[in-house]
Amino acid sequence: MAATHVLFVEDDDVIREALQLTLERDGFTVTAASDGLAGLAAFRADRPDVALLDVMVPGLDGVSLCRRIRDESTVPVIMLSARADPIDVVLGLEAGADDYVTKPFDGAVLVARIRAVLRRFQHSRAPGPAGGTDGPAAPEPPDGVLRFGELEVDTDGMEVRRSGTPVPLTPTEMRLLLEFCAAPGTVLSRERLLERVWDYGWGGDSRVVDVHVQRLRAKVGQHRIETVRGFGYKLKG
Repeated sequence: MAATHVLFVEDDDVIREALQLTLERDGFTVTAASDGLAGLAAFRADRPDVALLDVMVPGLDGVSLCRRIRDESTVPVIMLSARADPIDVVLGLEAGADDYVTKPFDGAVLVARIRAVLRRFQHSRAPGPAGGTDGPAAPEPPDGVLRFGELEVDTDGMEVRRSGTPVPLTPTEMRLLLEFCAAPGTVLSRERLLERVWDYGWGGDSRVVDVHVQRLRAKVGQHRIETVRGFGYKLKG
């Protein structure tokens, strides 16, 4: 089996070289770039399995690079930032990033986050119903298609349609939608969604959930996912 290929865009030479060594020791193949334009060229040439993008890189900043990648691919993207400013975090996630990590970070933690986002990507591409209910799974419809008003979710083909029109979702957005579909009408807390969708057994930043729900609403209908203040979100039938 080929090693997982990581694109790593970071302008700090010390951080770039040290993290590249860490990732390679863990079995990853790494293509490193020191600016956003070189990173975009490397992405198009190598088609990596996951991209690690520092926010503040020259040429083409990490958020803009994430948007360019997302226009062309659903490959998982993790943003790296020395700042935990909410605006930076939200901008990265709204650009299509699946996750973000704030510097300084432990190499082992970053490797765990990479493996988690790759698992989500692989599971979202595999046919089959979503998990995540506390109790027996809801029976699968005969044709494998779940319907919520004008929204249709094909759990076998991993496709979504709204009023008959295909809706393109990233793997993380698909997993989030499948989690809602597995328990329609049930309020799902941010903590539960972090655990089930992002594999955050150790907890995580709820902004990741909020921004992805916002992006998902824009695609499936603002009315389809309801906010229950103080508790979380639920899918309306």
